Amino acid sequence: MEQFTHILLLFASTILVNNFILVRFLGICPFLGVSNQIGTAFSMGMATTFVMTLTGMASWLINTYILEVFNLQFLQTVIFIIVIAALVQFVEMFIKKTSPALYRTLGIFLPLITTNCAILGLALLIPSEGYNFIESVIFAFAAGVGFTLAIVLMAGLRENLEFADVPGVLKGVPITLIIAGIMAMAFMGFSGLISM
Repeated sequence: MEQFTHILLLFASTILVNNFILVRFLGICPFLGVSNQIGTAFSMGMATTFVMTLTGMASWLINTYILEVFNLQFLQTVIFIIVIAALVQFVEMFIKKTSPALYRTLGIFLPLITTNCAILGLALLIPSEGYNFIESVIFAFAAGVGFTLAIVLMAGLRENLEFADVPGVLKGVPITLIIAGIMAMAFMGFSGLISM
């Protein structure tokens, strides 16, 4: 029961308290670039969640059974970049074969997952946090869910902004950054909610 509680707290805290976008400030580029429409943002979030979960598994296995065994931790960043690139290619081929419409919708955004710093940050955080395999998978999946939550919330707000009377000097990027800052402050309110 205690293990289940720990996993549940890890899941909730990764989504809300340690949100990759709004608290750790990882993945800002897709957060600002893909959050124009809820549908596209959700698709990007799901693809990113899938890649993050696979990356979490792969990074733990590679770090535990290769890098630590052969004392090659100094190669973590390079190896994790290669692993992420390979996983994104796998996801791209999978989506292209199973859902051509989704593949066309994501377009250029799918290859951009390769350069998403949130995924590399996740791969580097797992060894530094000392998670076991199950915790790594939960952490990775929750990080993806938190990413999706933040990007979909931003997309919803940006869609509603189209009908708002925003002053000319604030249209576009300025109002988006102001909203992102307010969202980050709102998520800071969760910081006292969960203590691990």
